[in-house]
Amino acid sequence: MSTISLKSVRKSYGKIEVIHGIDIDIEDGEFIVIVGPSGCGKSTLLRMVAGLETITSGDIHIDERRVNDLEPMDRDIAMVFQNYAL
Repeated sequence: MSTISLKSVRKSYGKIEVIHGIDIDIEDGEFIVIVGPSGCGKSTLLRMVAGLETITSGDIHIDERRVNDLEPMDRDIAMVFQNYAL
């Protein structure tokens, strides 16, 4: 696994800020849970880490490597989507 670090990560759509400066360090092997009501930004946050969504400001590091401008395939990370139809 890898360490993941988010420093002052923000996401805006136009003038609407939807992620308000997230700071978190996730150590190798650590298990975290992201919970919150529908529309609070959980999926947006995960999509930004995976590189599927751009960030407005801040830094994302995977194993101490800044990945803000890397394509998803170059981040060596995966994201699985939940499907309620199963």
